[in-house]
Parts: sequence; C-alpha cells; structure tokens
Amino acid sequence: MKILAIETSCDETAAAVVEDGTKILSNVVASSTAMHEKYGGIVPEVAAREQLKCIIPVMCEALEPLESPETLHATRANEAKHQTALGEVIKRHIDAIAVTVGPGLIGSLLVGVETAKTIAFATGKPIIPVNHVLAHMYANFVNGKHIEFPAISLVVSGGHTELYLMKSVKDLMWLGGTLDDAAGECFDKTARLLGFGHGGGLAIERAALKFKVQSSKFKVKLPRPMMDESFNFSFSGLKTAVMREWKKYNNPELASAFAHEIQESITDVLVAKTLRAAKHYGAKSILLSGGVAANLRLREKFNIQHSSFNIHAPDGALCTDNAVMIGACAFFLGSPADWHHISATPDLPVECS
Repeated sequence: MKILAIETSCDETAAAVVEDGTKILSNVVASSTAMHEKYGGIVPEVAAREQLKCIIPVMCEALEPLESPETLHATRANEAKHQTALGEVIKRHIDAIAVTVGPGLIGSLLVGVETAKTIAFATGKPIIPVNHVLAHMYANFVNGKHIEFPAISLVVSGGHTELYLMKSVKDLMWLGGTLDDAAGECFDKTARLLGFGHGGGLAIERAALKFKVQSSKFKVKLPRPMMDESFNFSFSGLKTAVMREWKKYNNPELASAFAHEIQESITDVLVAKTLRAAKHYGAKSILLSGGVAANLRLREKFNIQHSSFNIHAPDGALCTDNAVMIGACAFFLGSPADWHHISATPDLPVECS
C-alpha cells in the first residue's frame, strides 16, 4: 500500500510516499528555519504563508520517484497541465492520502488538511487523518525495524513530552505527559536566555560538548523537576531556575557550563521516568521519538542503561517533523474517513487508552 503523506503542523512543509508503513519511497521537507531566525522564533502567520507557496512543489518532488521525470517535467511549464499531471500520478500510483490534522498551528494545519481534502475529492482516493504526536513514535517502524511488545514510547518534542504503553502496534495507552513546558520548549527557551537565539536544543547540545566537567572550576547545579512516582513532566521550574542562576553571573564564558547542566537535568528526568515506566509495565522495548530524541546525550544515557530493554530511536532526520512518520502512522494505526468530516484541530488530544 502506497500512501502519500502530508505534514504541515508547524513551520515545516513535508510530503512523503511510504509503502506498507515501513519503506520510504520519497521524503521531502521544505524548512523555513532560516526565515524564522530573524524573528527569534516561529511567527504562525508567516509560517502558513510560506507553506502555501511550498505545498504543491513539495508534493511534486515527493511523487517524482513514482513517475518518469519526463512525464512530470514536460508539464511544469503549463500550470493547468501540471495540476492535471499531478492528479494522474496520484491516481496511478497512490492508494491513500494521509495528513496531519492536529495538534499544531491552525494556519499551518489548514494548508495541509485542505490540500489533502482537495486531492481526495479530485482523485477519489481515501484520506486518513493522523495525530501528529502519535505519529512520531511510528518513525521507529520505518525500514523494517522489529519492535518487541510491550513497549514504552517516549515522545519528546518542542510542544509535547508524553509517555505511552504500546501493547501492540495498534494498542496504545497514554501514561502521562506535559503539565506545562515540554522538554523541547525548555531547551528552546533556555537557549535564548543563554544568548543562542533560535538555536534551541541543538545549540544547547553543541555548547554542552565544549564544557569539560573535570577541568572546570565553575559548577552550577540545577533541579531535576518532578522526579516523583508519576509519569507526568514539568519543565517550567527548570526554566525559572536557569533564569535565576544566569542572572547571578550573566557571563557568556559560562554559557557552556549552563548548557551542560541544562542538558543533564532534562535528560536525567526523561531517562528516569521512561525507565520507571518500562520496569513497571514489564516492557521489552523502549521507543524514543520527537525532535529531542535526536539529542546524542539522551541516546547515550538510554544506551548505558539498556541491559533489560531494546532501545529504538529513528534516524535524526525522522526525529524532527516529517511526513514519513505520518505515512507510517496512517498505515499502522489510522483508518480512512469521509473528507467532508475532516478538519484541522489545533488542540487535538494526545491522550488515548
């Protein structure tokens, strides 16, 4: 089954063709990160306007591997013929359309959702609505990875930090999640406090690598928030602690020391709660996903303590927002819906039982 997947929940414009939930036939992402840097973050209206420009070209590029280049390129000079060719390629090669319906930014979601609905109407192909947060974990099933169940899935991104019990590929139970700031959001906000601009978690990770624990005379100790028996997360207090401590020194030369401790604090909490859930539910596997799952220190800590569990994490490119995970989730978990009844839902719940 070949699925054309579309992802526009935040500032990226992505399309992919995924076969049987595991084989990537194409994966295209148009990033607007550079454009947002001058604003110090994502401006929702600007992101949506950029996605309007990108969505058709991105889909065309994603479909190119399915058709001879001559067929598609020959019609690009004529917009009307190009639209017809796009529809014909989808009719010939695609079995279903998958699209992120939430959670996310309403303007961005609308671009993807309305595009997918139009394609479904024009081609008669079934359309599968997908929850963006749940989709992240299905990036672990791409390329034929064998996952043993039960599994604990940690989805950790800019807006969400969620723990799930996966009894099977289709049977999910939400265990706990973000009460305020998510881990990725904490990385982003503390990066700005330290003067790293829009660099976020990657900037923190790079700065932390420069810090030498043994040789440094300066040490800062930050809290490990909400290290209780629950499976919920709260990182707003950590952000406040960083702000308070940074104001004491406000020395750019200490930025790497702060970055190191921020990373240690966040990853300590994520690892401890995930391992506790895995032991509690007798898990055989642990799945990491979401943008923060690309953090090398987080992966290192899980690998150090992995003796009882199989640790799985997607390639770095599949941790951040992409359409491959949308196609995989649609195949394994989704079901077609009437396009008339599909709508963008920015506050789509992530809890399931």
